[in-house]
Amino acid sequence: MFLKPKIKLEKVTDITIDILNKYGIKALILDVDNTLSTHHGQVLTDGLPEWLDLMRQNGIKMTVLSNSNSKRLTPFAQKIGLDFISLGLKPLPFGYIRALKRLGTSKEETAIVGDQLFTDTMGGNFVGVKTILLTPIKPETSLRFRSKRRVERFVMKKLNIVNTEE
Repeated sequence: MFLKPKIKLEKVTDITIDILNKYGIKALILDVDNTLSTHHGQVLTDGLPEWLDLMRQNGIKMTVLSNSNSKRLTPFAQKIGLDFISLGLKPLPFGYIRALKRLGTSKEETAIVGDQLFTDTMGGNFVGVKTILLTPIKPETSLRFRSKRRVERFVMKKLNIVNTEE
């Protein structure tokens, strides 16, 4: 099923080296909005710098893939010290394929980390990377996002998507 994530967690800092090793993950494609920061925010989530350092120390390759533009992503990516791909067109495969080439890893050893079923998880499953779905940091206020989140909650309930790693 293209909408079911391999792993479901609350926040990015819940991703541990043990979890990555368990699933053979050596590289992470990271979403930004409501994954590493609030939607269109520039403030790093609690513990993010330390988590990024831990990932680097353990040889985990990382890059950012976002549907946002480079004007929004450049200052954020500089803060966290990662390359990025903007206007990724998720859930289409183009951005994921570029990220895999940039990371130099196979799809079997790479995971997408994001907060949206219909972009991050669906696109990642379509391309064949592992998928880690996170709970959004903060609810979006626009009608478009509130509607999308309502449908996501319905699908998650139907597919029994709950936290899979503790």
